[in-house]
Amino acid sequence: MALANVTITEGFRRLFYLITPSESSFERKEDVPDYLNQSVPFFLGAIVVEALVSWLTGIAPKARINDSVNSVTAGILSQMMKMLSLTAEFSAYVWIYARFNVVELPWNSPYTWWLCFIGVDLGYYIFHRMGHEINIMWAAHQVHHSSEEYNLTTALRQGAMQGFTSWIFYLPLALAVPPSVFFVHIQFNTLYQFWIHTEVIKSLGPLEYILNTPSHHRVHHGRNRYCIDKNYAGTLIIWDRLFGTFQAEEEHVVYGLTHPLNTWDPIWAQVCHFKHIWSTFWQTPGIKNKLSVLFMGPGWSPGKPRCGEITDIPDVKYPHPKYDSSLPLWATTYILIHFLITIFVFSHLALKQRVSPY
Repeated sequence: MALANVTITEGFRRLFYLITPSESSFERKEDVPDYLNQSVPFFLGAIVVEALVSWLTGIAPKARINDSVNSVTAGILSQMMKMLSLTAEFSAYVWIYARFNVVELPWNSPYTWWLCFIGVDLGYYIFHRMGHEINIMWAAHQVHHSSEEYNLTTALRQGAMQGFTSWIFYLPLALAVPPSVFFVHIQFNTLYQFWIHTEVIKSLGPLEYILNTPSHHRVHHGRNRYCIDKNYAGTLIIWDRLFGTFQAEEEHVVYGLTHPLNTWDPIWAQVCHFKHIWSTFWQTPGIKNKLSVLFMGPGWSPGKPRCGEITDIPDVKYPHPKYDSSLPLWATTYILIHFLITIFVFSHLALKQRVSPY
């Protein structure tokens, strides 16, 4: 059975990075499949399966419709913005490779494939960490952390502005790695991070020492004090273990931002922290302090460490109340029907048209 020329087995293998160099190596960058958009139906299928398992077994909290709709809406906004950001991202990579590459690695070598796998994952770790430790980058990334739930729809809740800074951290690879190889791994690194957003899977045993897993990433999404600024990994958790940012899952995680948004407005979620930075920038005296508002951590203020004080973080414990609201059944049904139509149309367009320049 195939969907958009992708078999069901192949589609789900892609989500787990279970691919080989021979099936994912291409000479020309134009030949690299648009793996992300081809995976949209598999995202939706996995979300449905997770919701059914949670509902039937009680192994994980049931997904809330209002939160899930908000997450998927953020994902659609993010994909729409990528029409602009990805063009700049990959044009820069191709330009640097064409003019400054110091080693011409063969595009069809397994060694090149594995080198790029490691390089992209390390680049993601650095980018992700900076996304938490530099305030202006956190303004784009905090959208992903704004959900107080943790399920597969949370993976789709992405900041629309992230793509304007993420590309910088992968440019060193352009000194050696062909664009076609890079375009493959930048997509699979993203795909892998989808399935780890779940409470259904508790532990993966020995794989916990090497891979980023649902347990490790649950910690990253926590606002308990022990979870703050931990587990930045994309695919391999070894980077956190090497650089001192690893934290095992201990007490039950409370998810979301340390100061919740308390709204379902998807546009406000994208711009709220930019507005906060703007106000703080002008209220803070001195050019040095103003620049620190932008480039220190989100918890910084004059006289505090670069990333702020952990004691400034509310000391929350599970269970903790979540923001919620309710509508009449007719209104919920009306919104849900139109939302499902939007998903269907977006999925159809994503499969028919390459939104990204891979």
